[in-house]
Amino acid sequence: MSPADPIGRDPGPMDPEDGRIMLLTSAFVAFALMLIAVVASASAVHLDRKALYDVADLAAADAASAMSPGSFYAGAGAPADGAPLTLSDADVRAAVEQYLAEHPPALPVAVTAASSPDGHSARVTLAGKSRPPLLRWFTDAFGGGIAVSASSTARAW
Repeated sequence: MSPADPIGRDPGPMDPEDGRIMLLTSAFVAFALMLIAVVASASAVHLDRKALYDVADLAAADAASAMSPGSFYAGAGAPADGAPLTLSDADVRAAVEQYLAEHPPALPVAVTAASSPDGHSARVTLAGKSRPPLLRWFTDAFGGGIAVSASSTARAW
């Protein structure tokens, strides 16, 4: 009876492949978990970008009907005979900021541009930073998130 085997069986020669399946399994599991984290984080960034597009669309639609009461009562662009309202850049920016204050989005956003290029439509550009939940420790180390932006245009009829 050998000291390595208390029952008395002979363990035989050592196989050079012993233990390698455990190493391969643990490497595969680590790779699969990293792949899941990357896919889930990319999905989270995509969903944040889609949500930002939704907020930009809603803010642009709200700003498209924005006209200061002073301009309206002064007769500048009053809607007569189906003519659209006349928008100014200041009115569009104020409407977008008011909309964001009244309806705060889940993602912190900043208004990078809010203007009326032709006086009849509102163009809004929003920017934010997506912070994916599974890779937050990584994105915080390199700038605090992934920058996402969205632009939308709505026309007042």
